[in-house]
Amino acid sequence: MCPLEDDFEAPIRELLDQLESLDGFYPNAETRQRRLKLTEKLQETRRRIYAGLSPWQRCLVARHPGRPYTLDYVRILFQDFVELHGDRRYADDHAVVAGFADYHGEHVCVIGHQKGRSTKDRIYRNFGCARPEGYRKALRVMKLAEKFGRPVFTFVDTPGAYPGIDAEERGQAEAIARNLLEMARLRVPVIVTIIGEGGSGGALGIGVGDRILIQEHATYSVISPEGCASILWRDSEKKKEAAAALRLTAPDLKEMGLVDEVVPEALGGAHADPEETAHLLDERLTRALGEVRGLESEERVRLRYEKFRRMGACL
Repeated sequence: MCPLEDDFEAPIRELLDQLESLDGFYPNAETRQRRLKLTEKLQETRRRIYAGLSPWQRCLVARHPGRPYTLDYVRILFQDFVELHGDRRYADDHAVVAGFADYHGEHVCVIGHQKGRSTKDRIYRNFGCARPEGYRKALRVMKLAEKFGRPVFTFVDTPGAYPGIDAEERGQAEAIARNLLEMARLRVPVIVTIIGEGGSGGALGIGVGDRILIQEHATYSVISPEGCASILWRDSEKKKEAAAALRLTAPDLKEMGLVDEVVPEALGGAHADPEETAHLLDERLTRALGEVRGLESEERVRLRYEKFRRMGACL
């Protein structure tokens, strides 16, 4: 069993089960009244629980298997998505999806990490942990977008870059570093959104842009709480203390100037209502693109460079 803090959604699941059990009853006035009361109680329970989440609990929400992934947002927000495969050097990395689509009538480029839902799909997607070929594929598609003047949207959701020896042999660090360099000087608008876990260099590999958005319950950090606890305290069970010390939550990141905007999610997290969450994100993506589209490319690149130079500065 999970500790109480880890299983904070138990009261919500109980109410959802009660609502589901009503589906088998005849829809008379009494049943409708009962459903209405349960729905109101569910909304209030979600509001109460999500108003007081600890940093560690926010990490759990960011990792929730029901959260929308990149392809879910592609399905809801974009039209006529055409996925491109392969880095033209070694292989196609299924942990990263990349391609072109229409967004409110405009041709754009879409790139993002993709986790799997079923066990088979998670293995196929390598749990969202990209290898070098994933970052090289992303860069290949970004350069195509630059060539044809198409804005770039990236969606970050990864525990981190794949740490296997094969990835290191093929130049994992170089691939990520190359993306940082090239994204810093792309001449088209780049809008980055952290939609789940923003883990270390794996996130940064597609995380340099003119606007950095983060969803309300997403996280962004140089290391996971478990990894931090193992290094600092030699005890991964101190992950809750590590999560608080890392300041990896959206409000902390906004306060420190590491992101530009916190995007609200549906009540109860993105997994509670992916459609509503997507439409809340849609408003911010449209606004962010409008803010940077009108700039001259040289000015846009200059401002992007200055944005990242300011990060981590101490007075």
